[in-house]
Amino acid sequence: MEIHTLASGSAGNSILISSGTDHILIDAGISCRKITTRLASLGLALSDLRGIFITHTHRDHIDGLPVLTRKAKLPIYLTEHAAADLLCRKKDMEVDTLHYILPQELVRLGKMEITGFSTSHDAPGSMGYLISDGIRRAAVVTDLGYVSASVHEAVRSVDAAVIESNYDADWLRNGPYPYLLQERILGPTGHLSNECCAELALRLVREGTGLIILAHLSDENNSPEHALKRVKDMLSDAGCCGVRISVAPRDSLSDCFEI
Repeated sequence: MEIHTLASGSAGNSILISSGTDHILIDAGISCRKITTRLASLGLALSDLRGIFITHTHRDHIDGLPVLTRKAKLPIYLTEHAAADLLCRKKDMEVDTLHYILPQELVRLGKMEITGFSTSHDAPGSMGYLISDGIRRAAVVTDLGYVSASVHEAVRSVDAAVIESNYDADWLRNGPYPYLLQERILGPTGHLSNECCAELALRLVREGTGLIILAHLSDENNSPEHALKRVKDMLSDAGCCGVRISVAPRDSLSDCFEI
């Protein structure tokens, strides 16, 4: 299995997950042009995708969808509540491309099996995803205010995890964001801090996860160096060695993460 982030930050998010000739996207929050160009650099076209799975309907996760659905009739998988919100936000969506799924429902596309799980975020029907090709398993855990017991159970013992490391709490509290926005980000339906990300990474590594990809870093309240150091320090303090840890670029194609 291979993972590429096409973009991962406050301005847009999209993740390509591949196994052999099977390819899916998690989110399409950048333009269709950027998605097409970044796929092309990997030798892929939109027609090579088997589907797109939407975590939630904030603009940095859905902005490319209307044009994508006109360019290629790709199936879009999301919860019914998320779909209703999507159609309110994007009036030009191709409705017949939407496929409603439930948390814990398994979707088979080629050799890939994709299962969603509910997350705590301020968007209707927000989900993370577990992806398996029958040999390896990867999880996408972004845009959630906290890691619930059910989220941890869903991603237990995965081979790789894309985890949100959105902000440093001190930077956020002392930064330019107004108080209400700070409270929203810090709250139980907001985003994961570097500290919470590191705690989840440690739990996963202790259960056998060998690759951690830090994702969705805030432009204003974090830096790749700061997020990476926090996770590495926590793993080092716990005596966890030999783990691959990387930071997803905010607005460019990542290296290939192979598991």
